[in-house]
Amino acid sequence: MDLSPVTDALAVKSFDKIADICDTLMLQVAAEGISFHDDWPYAIHLLGYFYLDDCDSARFLWKTIPASVKESKPEVAAAWRIGQKLWTRDYAGVHEAIRGFDWSQDAKDMVAAFSDVYTKRMFQLLLSAYSTITIRDLALFLGMAEDDATTCKLSFSEISSASSVLLWDNTRNVIA
Repeated sequence: MDLSPVTDALAVKSFDKIADICDTLMLQVAAEGISFHDDWPYAIHLLGYFYLDDCDSARFLWKTIPASVKESKPEVAAAWRIGQKLWTRDYAGVHEAIRGFDWSQDAKDMVAAFSDVYTKRMFQLLLSAYSTITIRDLALFLGMAEDDATTCKLSFSEISSASSVLLWDNTRNVIA
C-alpha cells in the first residue's frame, strides 16, 4: 500500500489536504480488496478531519476502525480523545488531550498546526460571544496560562478586531 501522498502532504505541511488524500486512498485500497486496517494511518486521518473542523467525518471514521487497531495503537486512541473533547465542546479538554500524549514524529507537526488553528477558532468564537471576558476564562478557553492569554489577545488583535474585547483580571481591572 502506497501512502506516499500522505507522507508528501505531511512533509510540505498541507494539513488541510490530509483528510481528502486519506479518504481517496482508503477508497482505492478498499476497491482493490487490499487489507489495510493494520497499516492505515488512522491517527493522521482523524487529525486531518479535526484540522478541517469536520467532527462528523472523524466520528464516522472512528466507528469503522477495528477494535484491535483502537486497542493496539495508543496514538489512534489519543487522537480520538481530541475528537471526544471537540464533540462535547470541552474547549479546555481539547488542549489537555493535545498535551496529554507524546505524539509520533509524523503526527507532531500536524497536532501543533491543529492546536494553532483551534486556538484561533476559539479566539474568533470568543470575539463573537463576549464583549468582556476575564483573563482566567480566556486562558481556559484557549488552553494556556493567564499570562500567555493576555499576550495572545494582543497578538491576535493584528488578525481581527480583538481590540473590541476587554480583558479583566480577578479584581475587575481592565488589562487590555
